[in-house]
Amino acid sequence: MAASMKILVSDPLHERGIEVLEETEGFEVEVNTSLTPEELLGIIKNYDALVIRSSTKVTVEVIEAAERLKVIGRAGIGLDNVDIGAASKQGIVVMNTPDGNVITTAEHAVAMLMALSRNIPQATASMRAHQWEKKRFRGKELFNKTLGVIGIGRIGRIVADRARGMKMNIIGYDPYIPAEAIEKMGVEPVNLDELLARADFITVHTPITPETRNLINKDCFAKMKPGVLLVNCARGGIVNEKDLYLALKEGKIAGAALDVFEKEPPEDNPLLDLDNVIATPHLGASTEEAQENVSLAVANQIVDYLRTGTIRNAVNVPSVDGEVLVRLRPYLTLAERLGSLLSQITKGGILEVAVEYIGELASHDEVPLTVSLTKGVLAPILGDEVNFVNAPMLAKERDIKISVTKRSEAEDFTSLINVRMKTTEHENVVSGTTFGKQDPRIVRINDFRLEAPLEGHLLLIYNIDTPGTIGAIGTCLGQHRINIATMEVGQVIERGQNIILLRTDTPVPPEVQEELLGLGNVNFVQRLAL
Repeated sequence: MAASMKILVSDPLHERGIEVLEETEGFEVEVNTSLTPEELLGIIKNYDALVIRSSTKVTVEVIEAAERLKVIGRAGIGLDNVDIGAASKQGIVVMNTPDGNVITTAEHAVAMLMALSRNIPQATASMRAHQWEKKRFRGKELFNKTLGVIGIGRIGRIVADRARGMKMNIIGYDPYIPAEAIEKMGVEPVNLDELLARADFITVHTPITPETRNLINKDCFAKMKPGVLLVNCARGGIVNEKDLYLALKEGKIAGAALDVFEKEPPEDNPLLDLDNVIATPHLGASTEEAQENVSLAVANQIVDYLRTGTIRNAVNVPSVDGEVLVRLRPYLTLAERLGSLLSQITKGGILEVAVEYIGELASHDEVPLTVSLTKGVLAPILGDEVNFVNAPMLAKERDIKISVTKRSEAEDFTSLINVRMKTTEHENVVSGTTFGKQDPRIVRINDFRLEAPLEGHLLLIYNIDTPGTIGAIGTCLGQHRINIATMEVGQVIERGQNIILLRTDTPVPPEVQEELLGLGNVNFVQRLAL
């Protein structure tokens, strides 16, 4: 290696991972876990790789100052502290380690469930105060009780498996997994309302996405059985903390066990003052085994990338040869965004995704394109848990059938990607191509033809084609000081229908989305993040 590679470890990392980096020939490793944001901004230009966990904030300013940076490695799953879009524009690979702490997090949820059911933390505090209060801390058995699991991903299904060993009855809700696939896991599939009404214990295991933020709120608490116990070891923000506080104070639910909070650390959080709340400081992944696993994984991934160019567990670059990546990059981006768009507009558990590559694109290797598409399909559902390596495996776990066809005869475009998604509730089709070298465009949504960029804050609207409707939509957004950057309209004249794809300068809040849906002749409004 002609010149040394400088590696900055800015968050605490298990010593085994640091050893791997330090023992690599040509690497200079600096461990500095006390950097302020200003200090990081001042020195990042000197490094080729940055290793982080959740504390370091890799902002657009940090990325723009990182003149040499080639890779950012996260020892863990969550990447909400990294501006992935800015990193991609700079050609910086962003990697995580999604498999290293799955079992540990599931075990912590089970531990919290048992501690909550038997009041173990409260009883310990009482004993330390030299009290003997047997009657005060009477608990609840888990045997033969119903556990409601919200989110049947990798962690949720492990929790269900462990709970089955304690002879609990397991019901599960996951709108993105078909009922048959849930049944194969030994879990009874139910809708959310049924889970809330039947469960004696509820545990949350979804990623944090726009769809799951505040998923468990006052309306949900009103539907729960009296005396239910709630566990959240997933992500802060899925459970609305203000609504939870009121439900606990009013006795609607008997107790809660929390490992995650909307703001961490939770400053002056009133939940921590309640006797029927037990809490831990985000310990889900904090075992010796998990920390060693993720540190070794991220260290080896960075070594492989810097020495041989091998990319593993990247969230913004597929694992393909460098020359192939140059040729396919625009279409990889197109495929990922088409998959993401379909996933966001098609409700229900995904059964099948059929992709067709048409024209010149049919002569290329379809595997990386299909992996990119699959990642796009799963990202709105799984967030940071999915990347270009594990996307096919996660689709298979969810019984999603991915089929591919190729056709060399070009239609209206030199190259085109058609994608059809079928779910338990709907079926949608989208088509896209690239304009120029780097400009992914959507050209079809179902029967509607249009031409629009696939980036930024988008709003998809279906409406009846009547005078004044488009003006009313623009007026509504203007009243909320939301500027329309671009607007594309597609028509099916014989049906009297329009489809409108708006790109706005800022995201459209949920309340404005509801206001638009309330306008006359507007049938469907969906916020899209691409």
